[in-house]
Amino acid sequence: MSKIVPFNPAVARDPEPDFTALIAELQHATGSALEPRSLDERPIHGTTLYLANCPLETRYGSFRAYIFQDLIDKHYIIALAHGEIANARTLYTRLHSSCVTSETLRGCDCDCVQQLEGAFKVIAAKGSGVLFYLMQEGRGVGFVGKSRDRMLVQASLDQISTFQAYAAMGLEKDHRNYENISHICHLLGITASFIVLTNNPDKIEALRRQGIAVAGTEPLEFEPGPFNLAYLTSKAAGGHILKRPAATAVKRALPPEPVTAFKPRALPEAKRFIYSASYFLPMKPVDDDILLTEAQFKELFNKQSIERYMAGPKPLVLGYQLIRDNRFFVKIAAANLTAFKKENPQDPIVDLLTTPYWFRVHVYYDIVTSQDFVVLTHGNPRPTDIPVVRVHSESLFNRFPLRTTENRNKLEQSVKHIVTYGTGAMLLLHNDGRGAGFGAYATDAMMADTGQARSSDDAYRQLGVDYDSRDYDSSIVLLKHHIPNEKIQMVMNSPDSLVKKPEYAEALNRHRIDVDRWIFLDCEPNGPLSS
Repeated sequence: MSKIVPFNPAVARDPEPDFTALIAELQHATGSALEPRSLDERPIHGTTLYLANCPLETRYGSFRAYIFQDLIDKHYIIALAHGEIANARTLYTRLHSSCVTSETLRGCDCDCVQQLEGAFKVIAAKGSGVLFYLMQEGRGVGFVGKSRDRMLVQASLDQISTFQAYAAMGLEKDHRNYENISHICHLLGITASFIVLTNNPDKIEALRRQGIAVAGTEPLEFEPGPFNLAYLTSKAAGGHILKRPAATAVKRALPPEPVTAFKPRALPEAKRFIYSASYFLPMKPVDDDILLTEAQFKELFNKQSIERYMAGPKPLVLGYQLIRDNRFFVKIAAANLTAFKKENPQDPIVDLLTTPYWFRVHVYYDIVTSQDFVVLTHGNPRPTDIPVVRVHSESLFNRFPLRTTENRNKLEQSVKHIVTYGTGAMLLLHNDGRGAGFGAYATDAMMADTGQARSSDDAYRQLGVDYDSRDYDSSIVLLKHHIPNEKIQMVMNSPDSLVKKPEYAEALNRHRIDVDRWIFLDCEPNGPLSS
């Protein structure tokens, strides 16, 4: 038997090969996403892949959105840059976690949208900076986890805090991961130190652990409201630097009806959907039209008539209108009423500033697509009602304070139609790009910006994507679960959109949904009250 001789590098005849050139071909240099060598190059660093970039015009100035995706869990990260970022010494920065309920659905039960828009305003005022928008809903637990937290908190009448709810569900208080930030800094050539816009010390430590220099912090704190006071109080107790929850005179407000917590269960008629949570969302009113029941209207204007609040050079109320089922829209002059509140905080009229539209949020987990589905319902439909229904496709970009708000306006118009009638439902489709995903949507925008495509249709042909990839069948199945019969009023953008999407009408027919009335938003420029 031959003897095995251990390998000895000292006596090896050939030197170790030099793989430097090979590795250089594999690695993308710092700043490679700012100036790709070609329009088709997609730089990568770590687990973070660059997908596209495009301009965004906001109310606070011009930003450029750089879109990235994590290759492990597939979530998107958007770096919204303003001014010079590659050669800056210091940048104002925010790490912002997504919040669909406040940023898209106008929810008043947190401060996320205020912080988002506040960060845009600060960065624009400073002249340069970057806002990292991370798809980490509910502190990283996803919308199902977040919604079950909301359900448990409301079922306890706010006696259980958000962090106690997380602990009861076996969750840590924060599941977010910020490792993509250092990858993105490499790809964008950012070497500056950060002044971080945050109230959360944990974010500072997360950046420093990645080797990112933090030059300081600035808070983003806003006056609590009756529906987010409990949430902000729990954040303060959890370590956030917040002073106002303990100092405010605002009182907590509870949902209009009791909430019952339940264990997740499959829908009998479509077992792919796991019904995971249900809770109430206080929604910011549209056009400052405050919704009151007949009893609320009479109680508020019992001692002083509404006409008195409409009088004078600075009226508090601009008008009112009786709507279906003896309810009222009262249009307030928000700026005048806010000023009035400072001198007259006990006058009951000031409560109109924080009177929301109440929607119930129903959250489903789809085991087929691994996506969350959100259905919002309003009112308690009677068997004879014909509820107003909307399937609304969301765009991530429309969560930001854009100058052009067409998509956001359509959501608001849809909400107004539902509230005006009194009962209805809205299903939110998260997938951008007509179902192709946000990556396709952002690439479409980049191709238009760089002249690679003449139109979205042209871009989608180059992407190899159909005009509409959305799953309308699953949407209709969920909507049927929340309407009293098979007759509805369907809200669409325009007659043309219905023609372009025959799959939509086909899905309604397959599921025997009778559309009693089509409501076309583009045909009603002044909203539902004008029709």
